[in-house]
Amino acid sequence: MNNSIKIFLISIIISSHAYCDEFLIVQSTTSTADSGFYDFILPAYEEKTGIDIRVVAVGTGQAIKNAENGDGDLLIVHSEEDESRFINKGFGLARKKFMYNDFIIVGPDNDPYDIRKEKNVKDVFKTIKEKKLLFLTRGDNSGTHKREIFLWNHSGINTEKIDSKYYIDVGKGMGATLNMAATMNAYTITDRGTWLSFNNKQDLGILFSEVPPLHNQYSVIVINPAKHPHVKYDEAEKFSNWLTSKEGQELIANFKINGQQLFFPNAK
Repeated sequence: MNNSIKIFLISIIISSHAYCDEFLIVQSTTSTADSGFYDFILPAYEEKTGIDIRVVAVGTGQAIKNAENGDGDLLIVHSEEDESRFINKGFGLARKKFMYNDFIIVGPDNDPYDIRKEKNVKDVFKTIKEKKLLFLTRGDNSGTHKREIFLWNHSGINTEKIDSKYYIDVGKGMGATLNMAATMNAYTITDRGTWLSFNNKQDLGILFSEVPPLHNQYSVIVINPAKHPHVKYDEAEKFSNWLTSKEGQELIANFKINGQQLFFPNAK
C-alpha cells in the first residue's frame, strides 16, 4: 500500500476514535499482523463482546510513538526495554506478557558458508561480516530491528562500519524485507511467526535459531487514561485481560499454519 494512503487511512481511524464507542484501537508491531495472528484471534473476541478491534500495524518504535500521542487504547509490541521506558514515562499501565515466539536468521537454503554449523549468534554475525554476505536490515526502529542491532553489538560488531554494499538498509516491514531477501538471495533476521506465514520463500531457509538471545516476547499494555483521557480504559483492560485469560491463551496456542504453532502463550 502506498505510504501516503496508509497514513491517510490510519488518520481516518484515529479521527473517528472520539465519537465511536464500539471499537478499540491497538497500536501494534507488524509481525503479529503479517503473520495473520489478528485475523485468527480477533473475530472470537469481537463476536463475544461486539467490540470491533482495529489494529494500526507499524514497527514497534512507531507504535510506541503513536501510543504516546494518545492515538490508541492499547499497545502490543515486543521490545522490553522500550516498553519499560514507555511505562516509566507514565504513558502505559502494567506490562502484561502474553505470548512469545523466537527470532530466526534466514538466508540461502543451500547454506554455502555453513551458517547452520555455527554454535552461537556471535559466530553467525562474524561470518556474515567477514565473508561480506548480503544482509538486509529493516532499519525501521521496529522490535525486530532493535533485536538485530543488539545481536550485532553482542557480537562485537558496529554495523555503521560495515560497507553499505553488503549491509543494506531497506527501511521496510518484515514481509517486504523477506521478499527482497528472497529476490537477492540475502540474509536477514525475522520473527518465526512471519516466516511461517510467508509464502515467497523461494531459495531461503532457516539457518540459525533456538538460542536464548533470539527469544521474542510479546506484551500488551493499556494506555494510561491519566495521560490521555479519551482512552477507553475499561474496554481496553477487558481486552487485555482476555488475551491473558485461559480462553485467550488457548486460542493463541491454536493458531497454526501448516500444522506449526506460530506463538506460544505464557501469561501468568
